[in-house]
Amino acid sequence: MASSSLLPSTVLDYALGDPLKRSSKESQDPTYASRVSTVVSASREAIIGLVDHSNGDTAEVEDSEFKLPSRSSLFVIIGGNALFQFSFFIVVSSASAYAEFLGGSATFSGLTIGIPTVFSGIALIFITRVDGGQYTQPLNLAYFSMILGSVLYALAYRANFLYLILIGRIVSGFGFISFLYSKRYCSDPRIVGIRRRTTLASWLVIGQAFGFSAGPFLGGLLYKIGFDNKLFNGVTSPGWIMAIVWIMFWSLSTLIFKDVPTIRPRTQETFELSQSQAETSIADPPPQVTPAQWGVIVCMCYYSMTCFFILGSWESNIPVFTSTALSYTPYNAGNFIALGGVSSFPFLLLNVWYARRIQDRVILATGTSLGLVGLLIMLCILHFDKITFGSLFVCWFLVALGFNLASTCTLSLLSKQLPDTWNGRVSMAIQYSNYTGRVTGAILGGAGVKMGMMNYVGVQVAVVGIGGVMYMTLWRQLKAKTG
Repeated sequence: MASSSLLPSTVLDYALGDPLKRSSKESQDPTYASRVSTVVSASREAIIGLVDHSNGDTAEVEDSEFKLPSRSSLFVIIGGNALFQFSFFIVVSSASAYAEFLGGSATFSGLTIGIPTVFSGIALIFITRVDGGQYTQPLNLAYFSMILGSVLYALAYRANFLYLILIGRIVSGFGFISFLYSKRYCSDPRIVGIRRRTTLASWLVIGQAFGFSAGPFLGGLLYKIGFDNKLFNGVTSPGWIMAIVWIMFWSLSTLIFKDVPTIRPRTQETFELSQSQAETSIADPPPQVTPAQWGVIVCMCYYSMTCFFILGSWESNIPVFTSTALSYTPYNAGNFIALGGVSSFPFLLLNVWYARRIQDRVILATGTSLGLVGLLIMLCILHFDKITFGSLFVCWFLVALGFNLASTCTLSLLSKQLPDTWNGRVSMAIQYSNYTGRVTGAILGGAGVKMGMMNYVGVQVAVVGIGGVMYMTLWRQLKAKTG
């Protein structure tokens, strides 16, 4: 046991030489042990510092993946999106009656529903070039356009001028640029972490479901009440009411919305820093988009178009089709559309929770499959002439739930796979796909009865089938982080 006193006190003794000699040297030099202890302590502190720094960096990365903007700003964006959706759909149930009263057709009413998105798309070409990456001024333009467009829409009855309906909706179209800015805000890498983008997109779809259910319901209710007045009646009241609502919401937004930070003026330090960053960027070229990523971009744009094409066509077709098949009034048709939205609402709320755990590609497949089942059932009941409230409602519920669910993940999936610098571009691509679907879908829905309902539904099945081929081809490339 006496030999245990000869064992070295540190691991360094093994590296520095013979332990017997080291023990002898230590006994001859009393300061030797203290010097070794100092070296070991310094090394230990340095290693712990590196580990702590590494852990700090990891925590910072994790925090950045879950970051969110202020709640007040999120309320303006998400609540405003719901209100914009409501404004878009409130005219659906009475548009055909309004157009017919002023000498228009069902196809014209479908055009009035879909035309705003055309001019919204044109306006975005110019507005996105001057917005500076900010949101306040585009939103202010949107609010003003909604107020003016709603007033013009309401005045068409008094003026007895059919095309004033169209003019009012065109002006409102400049307000629907907010659809792009809502999506861009909820995927903006400056304020939203990568694991919160699908969750926020799900909230946008909740607003979308609110809009296409509550909008037609209130529009149909106002039409039924009537208000026997040339200025404020069943078909003009949606315009007047929404003008007042938008004035109030604009005031609230001005008070509580906080825009993203602006770029600070350059100082000498920031100029030198930008020079060093520029030198680094010359050495390291910007990330390139691979052919597989281009395939994902095309696939998501196609699905974005598909979702709004089918939803828009059903929303504009239901008032026209049910007026002949089930003898529905605009009030009944509005309630029918709203019932489908209300029934899908709980499932969309569940999606907000489960979006944090389920991959985007799975959500997309689930939603599209549900919608396709609804379309196939619709083909069957049309073929066997079994049109009843129950059978038609099942089809509408599956279509509304499925394609609303599928629309939650198109932009969020792209924003997770592509560089942050591409967020503005992919937001534009997805929004133009939405607009394309809304316009063509609304026109198709208005003409559905005239072209034959079997042909009308067959077109939608074909559109979904093409998307299914793209999806299966790109299954592996569609994988992205959850949340």
